[in-house]
Amino acid sequence: MPDPASSGSQSVLENNLKTETSEQTALMGPVARRDFTVRLAELLVQVVAIIGAVAIGLGITAYFGSHPYIVAYLVSYAAFRFADLLMRDRTALGLDSVRFARRMIYELPLLALFFGAPFERTFIYGGEAPRWLGTLGLLIELAGIWLALGARIQRGFFSPGGNHNSHRAMIRGGLYRFIRHPIYTGEFLVMLGWPFEYGAPVTLLIAATLGFVFVNRRIGREEADMLAEYGDAYAAYMQATDRMIPNLW
Repeated sequence: MPDPASSGSQSVLENNLKTETSEQTALMGPVARRDFTVRLAELLVQVVAIIGAVAIGLGITAYFGSHPYIVAYLVSYAAFRFADLLMRDRTALGLDSVRFARRMIYELPLLALFFGAPFERTFIYGGEAPRWLGTLGLLIELAGIWLALGARIQRGFFSPGGNHNSHRAMIRGGLYRFIRHPIYTGEFLVMLGWPFEYGAPVTLLIAATLGFVFVNRRIGREEADMLAEYGDAYAAYMQATDRMIPNLW
């Protein structure tokens, strides 16, 4: 005759094993999705690198040699992205799988922008864009870099305790006295400078429209979080300032 105590212990052990198995299965889902997202990003980077290598082999270096403003724009853009990344604290990097996937989606219109401007110039208008447009595009980009990085630095100075959780602090000094999102304004200007390099008005119009939609959605989420955290104080700040353009929007 089986021992009741032994049967009970075996039942408890089986239940524990089932619980552990179900927990491991539940954990494997997010890990698998995150691993797939990272591998997809690696694949995209590899494809872009291969295309870049082919372009170099086809003589794109000669093209860059005759278009110094485009080279200056690209070098400035790379330096801006690198500096912007260095200034962020770890909590603002968005290393979780959800924000990483969202960031990858936001990068797709940017890739389309870098493709669209030279495509429009080459296959619709032909010839070269006026040099003054290249100069104007570079100036617009540099103004955006100054604004975005300047605001990023000010977040560190005006946040309590330095840069810790500065992305959640309510900052009202410096550039934030005039607009609530100077970093987005700067990034928007950097993006809009590229179509000027090629004299591509259609790309400029599409980029401005899509940029407005994407930025407006991000701002809406962030301001909802700030209102939930700071309440009337942030509501009063919203009443006293504009989102991205003083006296306009």
